[in-house]
Amino acid sequence: MRLSILQYCDPILRAKGKHIEKIDNRIRELAQNMIETMHAANGVGLAAPQVGESLQLTVLDVSQVEDRPSTMELNGENTDPQSAMPLVLINPEIDLGSETEMGTEGCLSFPEITGEIERAKSVTVRAQNLDGEAIEIEATGFLARAIQHEVDHLNGILFIDRMSSAAKTSLSSKLKRLQKETQRGAKHRQHAVAETTL
Repeated sequence: MRLSILQYCDPILRAKGKHIEKIDNRIRELAQNMIETMHAANGVGLAAPQVGESLQLTVLDVSQVEDRPSTMELNGENTDPQSAMPLVLINPEIDLGSETEMGTEGCLSFPEITGEIERAKSVTVRAQNLDGEAIEIEATGFLARAIQHEVDHLNGILFIDRMSSAAKTSLSSKLKRLQKETQRGAKHRQHAVAETTL
């Protein structure tokens, strides 16, 4: 089932996701719906807060990105990133490599907005999969960037927070427009709920 993706200024996007204590059918179904939603939106990652669930859960799929390569080790073994997708990371903890690089990023919660963001070139992430097993991923390239972007979402950090002040200033009119659209949508939803509860 496709889910609605929250847009900039929705307060849930600024909340730190809760630790998932139990991986039950509800969490498994949420992860599957998130994967379907991400693919339908042509995204490479989606975090639970972006679909209104303040939980430490994110899904990723970089298999369609051919112009920005990635490498991956899964539990210490070299793994073709293509074959490991989609990834589901539950309660991820991340360590950043020391070298950084700039790269272009977008976000499903910020339609039509992109920016140059400095990120670590490599990451190590420890998480659980949908079977509750502990996994460790070492990633470089685009996968490393995508993991950092999604883990930020789980901590209430948005990619615009990592932009230079000049870049943010240049996007201010687009961000204001998006903010107004989000507020209009929220009022419309409240009105619709009020009508259905009469």
